[in-house]
Amino acid sequence: MSQQEIASAGEQKRALGLSTISFTVCFAVWTIFAIIGVEIKEELGLTDTQFGLLVGTPILTGSLTRLFLGVWTDQYGGRIVFPLTMIASAVATFLLSYASSYYIMLLAALGLGVAGGTFAVGVAYVSKWYPHERQGAALGFFGMGNVGAAITKMGAPFVMVAMGWQAVAQIWATAAAIMAVIFYLFSKDDPELAARKASGEKPMGLKEQLAPLKNEQIWRFSLYYFFVFGAFVALALWLPHYIVGLYKVDIETAGILAAAFSLSASLFRAYGGILSDRYGARKVMYATFGVSLVCLFMLSYPATDYVIHGVEGDIAFSTSMSLIPFVITVFVLGFFMSLGKAAVYKHIPVYYPGHVGSVGGLVGLVGGLGGFVLPIVFGAVSDLTGIWTSCFMVLFALVAVAFLWMHIAIRQMEQKAAGIDTRSLPEFPEMVELHDQAQEREAKSSKLLTEWAPEDPDFWESTGERIARRNLYISIPALLLAFCVWMVWSMVVAKLPSIGFDYTTNQLFWLAALPGLSGATLRIFYSFMVPIFGGRLWTTLSTASLVIPAFGIGYAVQNPETPYLIFLVLALLCGFGGGNFASSMANISFFFPKAQKGNALALNAGLGNLGVSVMQFVVPIVIAAGVLGALGGEPQQTGEGGQLWLQNAGFIWVPFIVASTLLAWFGMNDIADAKASFAEQAVIFQRKDNWLMSWLYTGTFGSFIGFSAGLPLLAKSEFPDVDVLKYVFLGPLVGALSRAATGWISDRWGGGRVTFWVFVGMMLAVVGIVYFLEAGSWWGFLGMFIAMFFLTGVGNASTFQMIPIIMRQEVPKLMPELKGPELTRQAEKESAAIVGFTSAVAAYGAFFIPKSFGSSIEMTGTPMAALWGFFIFYGSCAALTWWAYTRRGGLLYDIEHGKVPATPSMTPATANGAAA
Repeated sequence: MSQQEIASAGEQKRALGLSTISFTVCFAVWTIFAIIGVEIKEELGLTDTQFGLLVGTPILTGSLTRLFLGVWTDQYGGRIVFPLTMIASAVATFLLSYASSYYIMLLAALGLGVAGGTFAVGVAYVSKWYPHERQGAALGFFGMGNVGAAITKMGAPFVMVAMGWQAVAQIWATAAAIMAVIFYLFSKDDPELAARKASGEKPMGLKEQLAPLKNEQIWRFSLYYFFVFGAFVALALWLPHYIVGLYKVDIETAGILAAAFSLSASLFRAYGGILSDRYGARKVMYATFGVSLVCLFMLSYPATDYVIHGVEGDIAFSTSMSLIPFVITVFVLGFFMSLGKAAVYKHIPVYYPGHVGSVGGLVGLVGGLGGFVLPIVFGAVSDLTGIWTSCFMVLFALVAVAFLWMHIAIRQMEQKAAGIDTRSLPEFPEMVELHDQAQEREAKSSKLLTEWAPEDPDFWESTGERIARRNLYISIPALLLAFCVWMVWSMVVAKLPSIGFDYTTNQLFWLAALPGLSGATLRIFYSFMVPIFGGRLWTTLSTASLVIPAFGIGYAVQNPETPYLIFLVLALLCGFGGGNFASSMANISFFFPKAQKGNALALNAGLGNLGVSVMQFVVPIVIAAGVLGALGGEPQQTGEGGQLWLQNAGFIWVPFIVASTLLAWFGMNDIADAKASFAEQAVIFQRKDNWLMSWLYTGTFGSFIGFSAGLPLLAKSEFPDVDVLKYVFLGPLVGALSRAATGWISDRWGGGRVTFWVFVGMMLAVVGIVYFLEAGSWWGFLGMFIAMFFLTGVGNASTFQMIPIIMRQEVPKLMPELKGPELTRQAEKESAAIVGFTSAVAAYGAFFIPKSFGSSIEMTGTPMAALWGFFIFYGSCAALTWWAYTRRGGLLYDIEHGKVPATPSMTPATANGAAA
């Protein structure tokens, strides 16, 4: 039984609680110059470089002492070292209040900085109370003591304004001294030290303690910590000065706003420990570096004015980050840095259980040095460039190097483990000697499914169904959000003229059409991404990418001077949502057996399609009120004298996208065998039925998504006196529900026959739309479009019901050398590939239909030419369906009339689910 298991839960909690509170007080002392330094800078007339040196000096001491304090804690115990360190820093802090010159203050700051060294003491002390599987959470909770920086930022400004900066130093010093006494009176020796004292064993010597420090691995960990902790400390010290200087607010406000960063970078450290225990520190580090790169890129971009020399003159616009988006971005940055801090220290007791003090001390030393070096670098770079955001440019470069080194090192270590199955590498792949132990843990928590047999009834009932349904239930909201973002532009475009954007009708229809063009094109590429990246990673990345157009819309619509070019780019970026369908359907199809594949795909696709109507229902509501408060920005004035918060059309989806992204990463799985090469699928380009069905599916789904994109603007153009945005969501809603609910019609009567009559009905619907447009009847116009959407839903199901049956008939003729199961697999493989390709081709309807309306109105003044063009197109679809498939002698005639049975292995469920 380990020493940690001997310690009671009460003793563990007491040690952790006392250590965390003590470290919080020490961290508040350690970062005191972040507030009082601002007044000292003005009092002494310091330059930015001198100010950076002053606030960084305590960090230097706290960093350099960490190594030796960690070693001494291993040797003599935290109960002695912790309070002595606190007393030393309290004395120096109190004496600081009597310093009157810059150099005396630097000397006092050296002594004050010892407070930062208590981190190494706490890590060595706390880790000895807990078993390995709980050390990540325990050390994460202890690291929450970083919140002391936020306490200083929130409390010190008010004390300083009321009583002077000297009073802040004296009060903080008194708190540290009192906590030192409390810690000594109520703490106990850690179990390891107590056992060593009882046995008379001597502590490990200094040379032995420092032996592991020669490993390159430790220095890599140190670089990680240089960013996640060193940059945190540096920003905690720098942000009040940054906010006061750039945003011109008072020190009290700046302190409170900067505390948002300190709080997020501290309080969530415990959660980072829990995630590291559960999912592995390496995964948490990937998330930390990835999100930090995005945030730092946004923060480092300076306020800039642009002038584009256009055809009709110069086009000028500017970019800048206002105060509220700045605070939100640094909050997100701090959150992921807090996760990274816990993840780094999760490694140490696992790798070096007997050297936690020395290794943790060195990593803490290097990380702490970041808090010393970076403020000086910030000041020097600011003085050199004169750019406020230069500090974030430095951090962007730093995290890029750390991310690259980590990724290369991991890949090299995996290659060295040549004799080990790479799919079951341990959490720390360089620990080859512990592979057997780690493999069992990895098998329990891995998101990679190395064995997946959904057709096995025992496997499906015991394990498969639960996992498959979890992945489906996470995929559905992700796909729904993708459709929301894909089509949201159609609603935004309809409102642009009312808030001052002077675009022609054709320009507006171009904007409404471009998401369809990019979305359809991306579908082609997205179809092949799941086998390359894995369904889990690709769903995470593709969902996260939706944040880009969502934020972009929110910012762009707030300024009527935003160039048309920017809106064209945003329209194309909305296509990220359209591309997601192809990869989402491909991913979910791998999880379910044939008997349930259709229903699963129906739920995924049908409820994903609902995103169009959800968006068209939600957006009119959120743009009519400031539902996001100050975070959403100021309203825009309409030409009629009202107000719109059009930016909410983009911003409203951001929190849901973030939540869905996290759900995908932490909740979904990859299937190791879900692979198919491009060459294997490329055979469909030689099949004439692939191209025929692409034409037909463009008539059904292309119409659904195209009318979804074009109807809001068309209705607004033709019925300007009607608040059309309150009603247009009904069409996509009916289309999505009819697609999910009418598959049985095709199963009963045959997909070919149903498809033929769908196109006949769509021709009649076009005639009805033309009639009610000429009559000026809004309700008749809306009713005909709802009927059109209903028919597209029925056609979506019926066309896809046709594809597997067609390929079951055609593949034996085209590849007569295949027999039995090989023939069946080939037909299924080609059917799946055709489903994906036709969905990509049909998605171009989201471009051509709005563009057709716009071109028709520009050239003739009405949309009638476009509508009659659709009538002719639907006629060609009906004729093609009849001639190739449903006429007497057509490919499907005998099957659909019961004269020849369908191939027994063909299941209707396979056909009905994949339309979207």
